[in-house]
Amino acid sequence: MRDFGYVRAGSLEDARLHARQSGAMLLAGGTTLLDLAKCGVAEPETVIDISHLPDLSQISADSNGVTIGALAKMEDVAGSPGIRANYPAISQSLLLAASPQLRNMATIGGNLLQRTRCPYFRDPAAFAACNKRSPGSGCSAIGGVTRNHAVLGTSENCIASYPGDLAVALVALEATIDLGDRKVAADEFFVAPGNTPERETILQRGEMVVSISVPASSVARNSTYLKVRDRQSFEFAAASAAVGLELAADGKTILDIRVALGGVATKPWRARSVEKALIGKDLDAGTVENAARLAMEGAVTHGGNRYKIELAPRVVTRAILTIGGLA
Repeated sequence: MRDFGYVRAGSLEDARLHARQSGAMLLAGGTTLLDLAKCGVAEPETVIDISHLPDLSQISADSNGVTIGALAKMEDVAGSPGIRANYPAISQSLLLAASPQLRNMATIGGNLLQRTRCPYFRDPAAFAACNKRSPGSGCSAIGGVTRNHAVLGTSENCIASYPGDLAVALVALEATIDLGDRKVAADEFFVAPGNTPERETILQRGEMVVSISVPASSVARNSTYLKVRDRQSFEFAAASAAVGLELAADGKTILDIRVALGGVATKPWRARSVEKALIGKDLDAGTVENAARLAMEGAVTHGGNRYKIELAPRVVTRAILTIGGLA
């Protein structure tokens, strides 16, 4: 780990001012930055400590929705009675992430900005070719071990999967992310690699996540997050699905549905084709299974991750049928 300067920000504006400097990185819970620094991926010249900024750790809700401060801890948000009752997919996604120890340290803003767990990205000593670390150097993952890599949103420059759980739920529930001077939809906040795999979000230098707002809705109240992984704890998703569902008074006609995927794409992936195929239809296993296959439209496999083509639609199907009371 290289030497670096340290600044403790006294205000939001102070933090943003320092963050505009070249080589500056923000420190909140530290569970991502310190990890990346130890493995030689992150090499900040200056660390800006924002962990003690006031008013950025609040969870406030009303009839219109909930706003979660960027410095709120994952465990606090997951355990909030209002979140659990009205936005269960958010609570579930957080409780299925990391470990209790990490959730009590990690912040919501930091969770959104976590980097991929691609082993080629995280081992610069062994793998020099990584377009995320060194644009134009190549992608060691392509042609390598790809079991945990993405099949959606990939490019010839990068197939690394986005690792987070919370962002998948936020994309499904159409959350908005406040960056201080502007607000953006969660689905637009993350970007696919394309020709610039080093760029993972739309954040500009000096910007930071201030808060996240989720609108109140029937689909948010009737939502779930399902995560399939190799082991039952402290593991990233092989495939996951966040689903929100609203049924008509007859209890079977789908009025509205939101579906987002995790573990299979380079960013949290909204499955709009699945939603379109199900709105107005009766909720039954056959209909859901057929629609869920649309989630893999445009998927490209690379050897070891081929299984995700079959797994992801099954995860989507199970999540929809579970929240619909049919599983």
